[in-house]
Amino acid sequence: MTELRPDGPATVGFLHTAQVHLSSFESLARELLPSARTIHRVDPEALELARQDGPRERVRAVVAGYLSELREAGCEVILCTCSTLGEVAEGLSGDGLQVIRIDRPMLRRAVTLGPRIGVVAALTSTVEPTARVLAQEAADAGVAISLEVSVVADAWDAFLSGDAEGYRSLVAHAARALSGRCDVVVLAQASMEPAAALLTGLATPILTSPRSAVEVVATVIPSR
Repeated sequence: MTELRPDGPATVGFLHTAQVHLSSFESLARELLPSARTIHRVDPEALELARQDGPRERVRAVVAGYLSELREAGCEVILCTCSTLGEVAEGLSGDGLQVIRIDRPMLRRAVTLGPRIGVVAALTSTVEPTARVLAQEAADAGVAISLEVSVVADAWDAFLSGDAEGYRSLVAHAARALSGRCDVVVLAQASMEPAAALLTGLATPILTSPRSAVEVVATVIPSR
């Protein structure tokens, strides 16, 4: 983690709900945001609060607290890497702070690739926020879409236990099953990105969110 100097380059904040994302997004930042400073915050409990149907205002307050902390550290752009919390985080943009949700760039592309969209998720809490963004992006693009959702049984338990290979395999299996019935398949959570390596050669595009989101960050960070 690097901290802001007032006369230094732009600072980008990352809000994560899993420690594993810190190294992967820092690597993407070094590649795609080479002149930016980065600050990462990780709070798995924020995701658990949302998953347990915690009061929306309480979830919003937790996310707002982290965004405020990152802003005070000098961040003008923040990427929320959790697809469950992204809707709340994005809604807190404003007054000079831009918050980007991890999945919007991916889902914006998805609606251009065909009407039948497959969604792979490891958490049920991800499904509704993902569907809402797809509906928004489809409306903006003037297209009609249909969704087929696969919530992968046991995948999140594998992720939490550190079974990266098992998690990747379960996600890839679900995506492969959807690919035969859909025009495009999106892996709804950033943690699913490694599964794409098991899906090369499919005729159906498989979309992941981390790189496309950081690419968007690169287009909006202030120049110094």
